[in-house]
Amino acid sequence: MRSRTTVLLSLATAAALTATATGCATEDSTSAATAANGTTQVTLALDWTPNTNHTGIYVAQQKGWFKAAGIDLKIVPYGSTAPETLIAAHKADFGISYQEGITTARAAGQDITSVYAVTQKTNVTVSVRADRDDITSPKDLDGKTYAGFGAPYEKALLQKVIQQDGGKGDFKQVTLNTSAYAALYAGKADFAMPMPTWEGLEAKLTGKPLKDFQLADYGFPAIYSTVVASSGQYLKKNPGIAKKFLAAVNKGYEFAADHPDQGADLLIAANKSTLTNTELVKESEELLAKEYYRAADGSIGTQSAARWQAFADFEFKAGLLVDRNGKKLTEAPDASTFFTDAYLPDAESAK
Repeated sequence: MRSRTTVLLSLATAAALTATATGCATEDSTSAATAANGTTQVTLALDWTPNTNHTGIYVAQQKGWFKAAGIDLKIVPYGSTAPETLIAAHKADFGISYQEGITTARAAGQDITSVYAVTQKTNVTVSVRADRDDITSPKDLDGKTYAGFGAPYEKALLQKVIQQDGGKGDFKQVTLNTSAYAALYAGKADFAMPMPTWEGLEAKLTGKPLKDFQLADYGFPAIYSTVVASSGQYLKKNPGIAKKFLAAVNKGYEFAADHPDQGADLLIAANKSTLTNTELVKESEELLAKEYYRAADGSIGTQSAARWQAFADFEFKAGLLVDRNGKKLTEAPDASTFFTDAYLPDAESAK
């Protein structure tokens, strides 16, 4: 399920996003294609193998809500080409993304916009094994070993968290990709940044529970860890289809939030060969429904300019944002253009 950081590796430079997308589509997809049966094909690129971040999509598909809206949804499996790349190159209509990736891409001038926030609460923590009595807060991570993904923002994020707690922010870093969690569980690394809705639950279910330090408690801005994104070009050409698509998506996540057990069942039914740990899926869906899908005001899918700007400012101050030529930005970008709520079914009331 760890997708947000692995995908960022392909977004480290602007060149990664301008590379030709291969293996998923060969034509510009921004003009909606109408099938013989009158439905409109819409492509959605996944950011990883199917998991509970995608539940609303599969609920809507299983319930027939896309078809009812006249949409023939084609889900593009995760492959070697990141969904951000496919969207920005106009090879996919929509894709599952995350705030860090879109911020990096937009700073580099790429055509990608967040249109729906799947998770309203930051879905990543700094975590250590629960039996580490020598680590009681982030400042104790000084001198310890972090197992991560090698993404540019990781070091800056962790330094801020440790320093906010009174530490120096000095630690060792090893890049292990998805093996980071195995290293943490096995005690071969001291800390990592798992998702509490998946890796954290997985650790608990395997008898190796984790102790979490919430990023927001140590000065790190809240982020949208999972979003649905599209391109400005597609949205401009197909506003009606985009609204119908997101109305079905929203209906799916509303259902998952209100009926997590049934939502998990529908997700599993659509992905029987990959989601074999049904207990993990059920617990993950329950946690997402309880704490992550809905904002404080109860809304689903909505985003705020303040949250987008706070993270863009953090990335800029850390020197992590570059333009299309790979040069560091000289001023923080206006992140209010990185997202839009205009295509949500209740867009008027969300303004």
